[in-house]
Amino acid sequence: VLIHDNDGLNGTAANAGAIVIKSNGTGATAANGIVITAPMDATGTAVDNTRALASHNLADLTIDTDKGTGTNGAFLNVAAAVSGLDIYIGEIGVSGSNAASTTAVRRGNDAANYNTILSGLTIKTGLTSANIQLGAAPQGAMIVLNTTMRGGLEIKNLGIVDSSTKTGTADGTTGNRAAGQIFLDSIKVSDASQANLTVNAAVSVVGKEGSNNGYLRIITGSGATTPKTDMYIKGVHLGSQAAASIGDVEVQGLQTYYFNGTANVQGSMITISGH
Repeated sequence: VLIHDNDGLNGTAANAGAIVIKSNGTGATAANGIVITAPMDATGTAVDNTRALASHNLADLTIDTDKGTGTNGAFLNVAAAVSGLDIYIGEIGVSGSNAASTTAVRRGNDAANYNTILSGLTIKTGLTSANIQLGAAPQGAMIVLNTTMRGGLEIKNLGIVDSSTKTGTADGTTGNRAAGQIFLDSIKVSDASQANLTVNAAVSVVGKEGSNNGYLRIITGSGATTPKTDMYIKGVHLGSQAAASIGDVEVQGLQTYYFNGTANVQGSMITISGH
């Protein structure tokens, strides 16, 4: 998977770069950049039914169309129950982009200009539900998540790479220092003092208004009763995955706030736009 920035940092096409997700030669991502499977138990040999839908589908969808209320009130409603998943992501790096072709679909990247930034990671999710409305969207946003992720969220085997420290062939032999790495065995996130994680978010696509050409907006939390969050980072290795762990990091009762135009309220707001 390649995500191209067509004008780079300084706004010129000659500096186009890409985020590259590719295989990392190990585990589930030995040959593929992204692998998504059913939720598996600790042994990796059987489905974890506590994180799976009873139907064992990826998702159960209920789709309705409604005339709504008032002028132009019609909308499409998609209620989705989504199975927990095991998501394996391989190596993530940055690279120069190849020139876009006028005929071929593939564009690719310059393999000679590539640096790893993440060695890979695994994300384990629990059961979730979401409601999507297209059209009038009387729920107040295009996508609304208001559910509990059973078992919380877990990220495993996350390696953050510093390629600026590598020398020579960077294979780790004498005189060929490998890129440095902050490696985390796992990160677990749940509601404070609970086993599960509350997922409360609204996703809206905001259109052009005046000089603002629009953006994607994500608001998390209810603004009033958003649960605090506990986080446990297990096995912090500095330098390489093979380095001895300096220990674990625990955060209790984390709470974020954002300004909603009137006051600071519990939750967070993220906006994403082109520039």
